[in-house]
Amino acid sequence: MANQYCIAISELHPNFSHPKIVGIIIGKSDVKCFSDRRNAGAERFTFSFTIKDSPDFFINVTAWGNEGFVSRLSNSFGIGDCVTIENPLVSSKDPVKGDTFCPSTPSLYRLMVDESHCQVHLCEDMDTVDRLLPLIHLPVKDPRDFYSLGDIEANGRSLDGMLINILAAVKSVGELRQFTTSDGRQGQRLELKLFDDLVPSFPLVCWDREPIQLVHSQISKGTVLFIADAKISFDSFRKGMTATVNSKTIITVNPDTREASLLFGFAKKAADSGALEQDQTPEDMTVESITDVYTVNQLKQRAKDTEVFFGITYSFITRLDLDSPLSRVIRTRCARCKTLVNDDVQSCFNQLCPGRGQVFSSTTGFDLLVDVTDHTGTLSACTLRSPEAEKTLGCTKDEFTSLTDDERTVMKWTFLLERCKIYMKVVPTTKLKSGVRGVILDCSLADPGEVKYHMTALLQQD
Repeated sequence: MANQYCIAISELHPNFSHPKIVGIIIGKSDVKCFSDRRNAGAERFTFSFTIKDSPDFFINVTAWGNEGFVSRLSNSFGIGDCVTIENPLVSSKDPVKGDTFCPSTPSLYRLMVDESHCQVHLCEDMDTVDRLLPLIHLPVKDPRDFYSLGDIEANGRSLDGMLINILAAVKSVGELRQFTTSDGRQGQRLELKLFDDLVPSFPLVCWDREPIQLVHSQISKGTVLFIADAKISFDSFRKGMTATVNSKTIITVNPDTREASLLFGFAKKAADSGALEQDQTPEDMTVESITDVYTVNQLKQRAKDTEVFFGITYSFITRLDLDSPLSRVIRTRCARCKTLVNDDVQSCFNQLCPGRGQVFSSTTGFDLLVDVTDHTGTLSACTLRSPEAEKTLGCTKDEFTSLTDDERTVMKWTFLLERCKIYMKVVPTTKLKSGVRGVILDCSLADPGEVKYHMTALLQQD
């Protein structure tokens, strides 16, 4: 019969009979399949998870068995759940492999779970759960032992291939991308953009389902992360360093540490100031490569499910304030982060500006807010800025300033209430009531035949 009392992870030993352990899950791997060496043609399935029962002690658990058992067990709990494990095998770590392919733990042992002898279930004792829950916010490494993003960039390629700890905040969560490998396996990729008080944007890439599930369930813009054993590599395409979540990585969300608290304060100020809305997307696609056509309502709906995307809409211009005061039509922005600056104060106040500490430079040009409308609704406050605005209007900012009020009104009515072909980047944002910010990349009066063809196709989709 199993013991009625739980054994602390720090006291585990292979000589224990029928041990019972309770802990909170702080890490979890995807289910994997291997050929069964004992039975030719058969397959065995496995996954691992890491549990913690005190501030200093945690241990890895590996489940083995057939597909049904392993899949059911994996689906029954996730990171942040408290579980009870009854009758696992307590074994010493492999003297050669050790923790090579799983998170490094202070325990000398690991736990093995199978269907025949063990049970794993959610902990039902609420006093125990209440005791364990705060442990999820304690990093598994020394909270002072981490690289800032500035440290990573300063060290550059000397860190290539290393596993390091990172403390950073989340700037944005990218779109989940599904793909099929050359051998037919399904894969996925999710990229987060991190930031701190020194670096405005740094990529963290997740390839496995479990960390992606953690991101979707617990992580949002402004969340502070302590990432233990992230792999750092030089990305030749980006020409910079990149962090990747791997089988050894454990992510602590909103860690309960002094250093994290200071970073959280900075991140909150950055979010409240709107700085996180700046420079949060990859380079714009070329207009020629944008082919997907949307109604306004489809743009809004898709923006709920993805981070950034590009598309074409055949819509009417219902707001174009070219006859507003010049100070509202032509503005000056920081050349590096695009934050608005005052003409008489030649400096950028964006704390996340990539040009901080460098000679300030600015650009002055059209800075318009445009409403676009079709039969499904209106997308308000889309931005149309130079140089795209100059191309659309057929007029430079200097030429525009020399126009009379009547000439500006005539230019306005060339587009107002006219059907246009609009190439747009769509960015979700909490700063606008609609939750969507549209950036116009190109705009021109639409060809009636082209409009009829595409609108017919869209109506058929509906």
